[in-house]
Amino acid sequence: MAWFEQSHRHLPWKGEKDPYLIWLSEVILQQTRVEQGLPYFERFRARYPTIRHLAEAPEDEVMKLWEGLGYYSRARNLHAAARHISRELGGRFPDTYEGIRQLKGVGPYTAAAVASFAFGLPHAVVDGNVFRVLSRFFGIDTPVDTTAGKKEFTSLAEELLDSRQPGRYNQAIMDFGATHCTPKTPACPACPLRPACTAIRAGKTDALPVKDKKQEKRLRFFHYLVITHEGRYLLNKRTEKDIWQNLYEFPLLELPHASREEEEIRSSLLWQQLLSGQPAVISHISGAYQQLLTHQKIIATFWKVALPRNASLNPGPFLAVSRENLSKFAFPKIINRYLGESRLTLFL
Repeated sequence: MAWFEQSHRHLPWKGEKDPYLIWLSEVILQQTRVEQGLPYFERFRARYPTIRHLAEAPEDEVMKLWEGLGYYSRARNLHAAARHISRELGGRFPDTYEGIRQLKGVGPYTAAAVASFAFGLPHAVVDGNVFRVLSRFFGIDTPVDTTAGKKEFTSLAEELLDSRQPGRYNQAIMDFGATHCTPKTPACPACPLRPACTAIRAGKTDALPVKDKKQEKRLRFFHYLVITHEGRYLLNKRTEKDIWQNLYEFPLLELPHASREEEEIRSSLLWQQLLSGQPAVISHISGAYQQLLTHQKIIATFWKVALPRNASLNPGPFLAVSRENLSKFAFPKIINRYLGESRLTLFL
């Protein structure tokens, strides 16, 4: 905490007492670097200054504002919880750890952060930064991504918590891990904890914290039909419990392999449903676009399909969107990359 007095980062949510804004910042910063999350926090705070503003916003608008930040379930849960607070709790943010924990999408870490920062309640936060500081200082080699490890580090963090200033202590140890005891090249020579740090004495700084073997990523091949007809493009909203839920995409054909065979695409059920009997021309096949997710690797190919004006396209469950309105929809990053790189030719 003495280090924190002199060295902490100045960020807009620090010192904030509005539980809504603290919660918003914590949700944004899950799985996200501060540098990336900061502009999103500023945009959300400006657009939705209160829980009521967020609760009343259309879901598509919230998803569009979140676009590019990834882990979209955070945005869905944030919006759902805001509506719950506004409609079921009279707009009053829960002021106990248990009450905060019951909000949709809120886990032990976020609940502890909001409880300590907003209400001064004695609950320790345990995030990646805290895992790293405690693992190195005490020389603990229990894997941090196991149930046993999480239980051990949470218990230790609770024991060490300054119950008189829990919010300040939590912020101090998180900042220390984020800016001083970093994953790579930590500032050990200038570390105020150096005399008592087990990892420094044992020369194990690089080896701690320990993580179990990484899960192998699932490989998926997406083939998007970018169908254009009279200046409009077909879009679909992903509603299944899968990646990118509630984001928009072009009609999707998922195959177990990459393909550049036009006949394979034309013989698919999706093509038959949308384009059977139509004079459709595949005018361009993109290169492979890749996006890495936590447990998946997506490889996407975009097939630009043109239809003449006299075609009688039946969009069925798909939306027919003009090219000028494409920017109003929230897309996965991989589609935004395609749109950005293809903008000059996509609309010809």
